[in-house]
Formats: sequence, structure tokens, C-alpha cells
Amino acid sequence: MSLEIRRNILIGVTLSIALVLILRLIQLQLLGQEEYGMESRRNSIKTVTIVPARGLMYDRNGVIVVDNKPAYLVSITPSQFDTLQKGEIASLLEIDQQVIDSLLKSAKGTHRFNPVLIKRDVDFKVISYIAENQDRLNGVDFQVEAIRLYPNDFRASHIFGYTKEISPKMLEEQVGDYYKQGDLVGKKGLEKTYEEYLRGEKGYELISVDVKGREMGAYNDGKDDIEPVNGSDLILSLDGELQSYAEKLMAGKRGAIIAVDPRNGEVLCMVSKPDFDLSLFAGSTSAAELNAIVNDPAKPLFNRVTLTTYPPGSTWKMMMGLAGLASGKITTKSTIFCGGSFSLGSYTWQDHGSYGSIPLPKALEVSSNVFFYKLGYNLGIDDFHKYCTMLGFGQKTGIDISEEGQGRLPSREYYNKIFGDGKWPGGVMVNLGIGQGELGVTPVQMVAYTAAIAMNGLYCQPHFVAKIINSNTGEVTIPEFYKRDIDFPDEYWEVVKKGMYLVVNGASGTARGIKNEDYILAGKTGTAQTQGNNHSWFVGFAPFDDPKIAICVLGENAGWGSQFGAPVAAAIMIRYLSNNSVDMFNQNESKITPVIQD
Repeated sequence: MSLEIRRNILIGVTLSIALVLILRLIQLQLLGQEEYGMESRRNSIKTVTIVPARGLMYDRNGVIVVDNKPAYLVSITPSQFDTLQKGEIASLLEIDQQVIDSLLKSAKGTHRFNPVLIKRDVDFKVISYIAENQDRLNGVDFQVEAIRLYPNDFRASHIFGYTKEISPKMLEEQVGDYYKQGDLVGKKGLEKTYEEYLRGEKGYELISVDVKGREMGAYNDGKDDIEPVNGSDLILSLDGELQSYAEKLMAGKRGAIIAVDPRNGEVLCMVSKPDFDLSLFAGSTSAAELNAIVNDPAKPLFNRVTLTTYPPGSTWKMMMGLAGLASGKITTKSTIFCGGSFSLGSYTWQDHGSYGSIPLPKALEVSSNVFFYKLGYNLGIDDFHKYCTMLGFGQKTGIDISEEGQGRLPSREYYNKIFGDGKWPGGVMVNLGIGQGELGVTPVQMVAYTAAIAMNGLYCQPHFVAKIINSNTGEVTIPEFYKRDIDFPDEYWEVVKKGMYLVVNGASGTARGIKNEDYILAGKTGTAQTQGNNHSWFVGFAPFDDPKIAICVLGENAGWGSQFGAPVAAAIMIRYLSNNSVDMFNQNESKITPVIQD
């Protein structure tokens, strides 16, 4: 190859390389200026996330029941942190060095110039130490955040719920990219259900840094900073004073109380005991504190209002009456003979009295078991399941807190699975007739059913939130909750309500000890049999002619329904109707003479 050819090849290669470099330069400087400029700025900007304050919660009277208070958190910026100081920081924050390593290593959604949360709810003495040694503790910083404060004389633990740091699994499964490692998220109760409203919108402060991560001042004079927007506030249907009163009545007990406005399903109070102190979850919860609550044999984290599944005892008898009427097995004028016992095959079920031929209202008044033994037996499982489903059993009510069970409503399929097709015990329907056997209900189901009876079949979804107010714009959102009419003739509801009236106001009523001169109460006692002491139930509503409150009380191992459930329910109903001015429980406690029958 001649010298001239080699020279031309060399010139061509050189020109080709030059052309590629020129084109690449044009791409970087002109075509990709915005993209690469942004990437360059990102690598030279420290982004400090400003977490907004969560929305507040108010009760129905405008009183703050869930507030915020300032707290400190400590963060570390990886690019600035001197690992030789790890031991000092770990000792200062009372955590293991491995915790710091793990957090810095697994931090997601950040880069080396952005701070990583290490510990929240840090004591002010620690913050003072960090501030005094800021020049020496490279990359160690602190911020102020808002954590929950409960300015009440009641707990409402299972209503409000709590927040905790988001788990790695939740972080991976989230829709969008709002949450980062270390963020708080609603875990239980209203905090969880209304998380998207309560959390607000994050703000961001942009700080220019050099190649070594040293802060150079606000980026673009702070013009690109984004202000946080606090979360929306919740206006609850909860009556704070009534909640406090109900919790005091349940002090030292195990059980549940829930009261609603039957006209719309708004929850007025809800108590599950034992409960727990929500402030333990507001900041940092130690492993010892968490283990003590989780492993407590009394199960304070368990919501007995929405998760407990117990037989309802005689509070079920209105349900059986309605099913009997709707199925045509009885009429509003029908009578059933009660001779004191009912026999089927070789087994006999006893009653606590012999009442002769009685109609449905009288059977409810005296809580005749034989009446409902026979009605249950004649009703059959298919009609039983059909009409109980219409009253909301065997399914969730949809109450707007995060945990709820559906109870247990036996069906033909259920019994075939347990006993085999055609091999059921003869007494299955007899036991179901008085709310015993394989049946299991939750107190929230029972109060919704009671409220529906009070309103002649208007079934309302129980709920706590009446309004949501945007803290930035003032815009008001009214959540939608379902209502449905249970299509029975009014005479069916009226005959059942007459029985509930007689339970409290009749001469032989099982709850006649709670009869009140100022307000006409109606209800039904119930006793659920257990291996230990019986569970005490009461469901009711008031005033009888214009219902404004419906209630369910469950006292675990508290005896007969008239011993505990009825007096507590009456006290709460009177308390509410008197605008929280009358304490009937204390006034009447020594005068109550329980009727030992259900």
C-alpha cells in the first residue's frame, strides 16, 4: 500500500472520529441540554423532605380529639457522614451501630446527598448535643416533625388507631412513589382508613452542594422549594363526652360497647376493653413496650366491637321473630304454646318459665325460650340464612375502621360440611332459635341490626367520619355511606318493637329494672352460654317513639344480660339523650334488681 493511500486512510479515520465527537457534543450541549442539565443539578442538590403535619380529628361538638405536637428526628447524609463517628452516634441515640449501617445501606428513593432518617422522637438533650457539635458531627442533622397528641380523658384506641413507619413490603407494594423509607403511615383504625386524606402533601427544600457534599446554600435562592400541605381534618360523629363516660363504665371489664344514631349510622361512641395507650405508638416504641402489648393475655390490641364472634343469646330473638314473620311461619297475631320445656327425640330443652300460648311481643318480653325453640325448628336453615343475611349477618357492616370480621352465619352448606349431608343433629335449629349453637356475631353487626329495627328496616352503614375538610382550601367533602331498606311490612317491625318496649316497660320484662321516667327505652337482654361465666348482652334504642340512639353492650363473662349489659346500655342512652348531663348509672346502681332470665 502506497504512502498516499495510507495517508488518506489516516485522514479519513481522523475526520470520522472528529465527526462523531462533534455530533456527540451537539447532542450533549443542544439536544440533551435539559435532560443532562437536570441530572447534573440533581447530583449537586441536596433534597430535604419536609413532612406535613397529619390532619386533625374533631368530635361532633368541634372538640379536638386527635392533635399533633412537635418532635425531633435525627438523620444522616451518607455523602458527608464520617463512619468513624458511628459509635458515638449509636451511643447518643441508644441504638446499635448495625442499625445505622442497615438504614444507610437500604435507604430507598434517595441518593448520597439526601438525608436518611435514623431515629425519630429523639430527646431534646440529644438534639442540643448535635447542635452544639454540628461542625464536628459531619452529615448528622435533625429536623422537626409532628407526632400525634391525644388531649382527652378517654382513649378510643380502637377508633383512632395509630401510625407506624412504613414496612419494606408496603413500600414495595405502594401505588405511586409518595412513601420513602422511614415515612409514617396509618396502620390501624381511622388513621389507616383515611390515610390518603390525613397524610397531606410533602414539601421539599433544595440545597446546593459541592462535589464533596458540602452545603453551599439554598438552590436558586429557594425559588424552587415546595411548601408542604398539611393533611385534611376529619370531623367525626363521635361524642367525646359520651365516649369518656362509656369507657369509665367499662373500666376493669372485658367487652364492647357501640352506640349509633339509627337515622344515619353515625357512631356516637365505641369501646373495646381492655384497650391500650395510643401515645405509646405516637413516637418511638421500644421493643419491650411493643412486646408487652402484643403478648398481653388480655389482648388489648384486639377490637372486641368488630372482631369478637360470640353467640348473641336472646338478643337474637327479634331476628327470629322477623324471619318467622317474613317466611310466613307465624303472623303478627300467632301464638305458640310454652309449657316450660321442648322435647325433640330423646332430648329436652328447658325454659325458665311456663307461659302458655303467647304471641311474639309477649315472648320477647319474658324471653320465652320455648317459643323460639319451636320457631327455629319450624323455620328451617334456608329461611334462617336468607332472612338473617338481609339483616346484615354473616357479612361485614363496612364500618370505616380498618379491622372487621364477618361473624359466622350457619347455612345448609356449612352444616353439610361439618356433619355431612343429612347427618345433622336434630337440635341444630332449636339452638339457633335462641341465638346459641354455631352462630357467631359481632357487636357492630348487632347495633346495626338493632338500629334497623328501630327505623322500621332502614339499615345504615355504621361510620365515624361525617366530614373531611381540606386544611389548605377549606373544601368540605362528605363521605358516602350506604343505606338500604329491608323490605318487610311495617307491621312486622312494629310487633317486634312492641316486644322490645315490653322488655323494659312491661310488668314481666327481663330488663324492667332499667325503666326510666324521663325517656322511654326499648331493648332486649341476652345471655350467651360459655364454659365459664356467661357473656352479658343488651341491645336497645331510645326514645321509643323517636329513636336517636341505638346501642349494643357486651360484657364478657359478666353474667346475665340484665345484670351488666342492660344497666350499662341504659346509662349510656340516658346520658346521650340528656346531653351528657345525667349519670343514671350511679343514681340507679343500688336500685337495680336484675331479672335472672333471658
